[in-house]
Amino acid sequence: MASKKEPVVVTGLGALDKPAGDLITWVDQRFPLMENWKAHLSEYYAPKNFNFWYIFGSLAMLVLVIQIVTGIFLVMHYKPDAAKAFESVEYIMREVPWGWLVRYMHSTGASMFFVVIYLHMFRGLLYGSYRKPRELIWIFGVLIFLTLMGEAFFGYLLPWGQMSYWGAQVIVNLFAAIPIIGPDLSVWIRGDYVVSDATLNRFFSFHVIALPLVILGLVSAHILALHEVGSNNPDGIEIKENKDEKGIPRDGIPFHPFYTVHDIFVVVIFLMVFSLIVFFAPEMGGYFLEYNNFIPADPLKTPLHIAPVWYFTPYYSILRAMVWPFFWIDAKVWGVAAMGASTLIFFFLPWLDRSPVKSIRYRPALHKYIYALFVVCFLILGYLGTLPPTDGRTLVSQICTLLYFAFFLGMPWWSRMGQFKPVPARVTM
Repeated sequence: MASKKEPVVVTGLGALDKPAGDLITWVDQRFPLMENWKAHLSEYYAPKNFNFWYIFGSLAMLVLVIQIVTGIFLVMHYKPDAAKAFESVEYIMREVPWGWLVRYMHSTGASMFFVVIYLHMFRGLLYGSYRKPRELIWIFGVLIFLTLMGEAFFGYLLPWGQMSYWGAQVIVNLFAAIPIIGPDLSVWIRGDYVVSDATLNRFFSFHVIALPLVILGLVSAHILALHEVGSNNPDGIEIKENKDEKGIPRDGIPFHPFYTVHDIFVVVIFLMVFSLIVFFAPEMGGYFLEYNNFIPADPLKTPLHIAPVWYFTPYYSILRAMVWPFFWIDAKVWGVAAMGASTLIFFFLPWLDRSPVKSIRYRPALHKYIYALFVVCFLILGYLGTLPPTDGRTLVSQICTLLYFAFFLGMPWWSRMGQFKPVPARVTM
């Protein structure tokens, strides 16, 4: 015979104690409200030594909510029609009450999303958050990253400005470089032989419906996998291996209220910075919103320099670094292959890293220099991707591309080199 669920008693609510307790009991008998509250917040024990680098997961959730809410309001007035798309964006900016604020929040949110995601991924690199038993968490995270790139690319065309149109034209044409199926694939993606109304409609569908659902599903899987094995920490120690007689990790504290309060404080600071950008520098000097995108799309007039938004530019530089054909294969094909490999290689990181310790804290100084060189190369590639190519810039891009891939492909060897520090038995503050 099935056991009856115990009633939930809620205390500490003063005069509202009994009504609130009755309501929660009623809900909990029909939906696992308190069970989930305990599993994912009040009784989810996180390491007590989280530092600055562990705030970006919560900030990513915040920006995702901002993007969904502002996107809903933008869709109310946007028209996915090649003849009216640009005008509808101008209507939102000029005529819709507070429309300019919603649009700037959405455009700024897109860039801030990638700022947060890049820092979140870098924290994983620093502290080995992709190592056993968190390989699946990392894989879900990389899938979120790739889906976000697709979401951003599809949304980039929607304003139907000059850079939107020609940027989409260039990126979709890259698929034509794939042997055999490339030309047909690029036509299938566009829905036409050139970027047109059909392209705008299908990009709108993917941006507004398909990919947001995929992102929400992947984020849920990411969090569930995280809470199943527990969070990593700056020491790289598994706190679940040291529990007290009640089964509670000795080096863990409940996520709520300790880290929820901490995250709320960080969220306030983040929203202050976010608001400063939205109100005073929404274009961010042309990096967040390109100036050419305030000009209606003109299929007969190509901009002098076509470049993607800043968060794509490191991979765009890798694409442009391939200027020579190899084995009778066109350089464009190698560029597309290198650009794809530069993102897909993140999937293999849990198996490339052979270091005996997880955290950068206990690795040799050599490893810190290698990580620093990787970051510098990534930033240089990102900057060069915003500029027109020259012989000198192409040479620098090629060097940085080689170092970028050397970081990953050489990891099975350099990650085992040097004198490692002993890892403590318990976390350090």
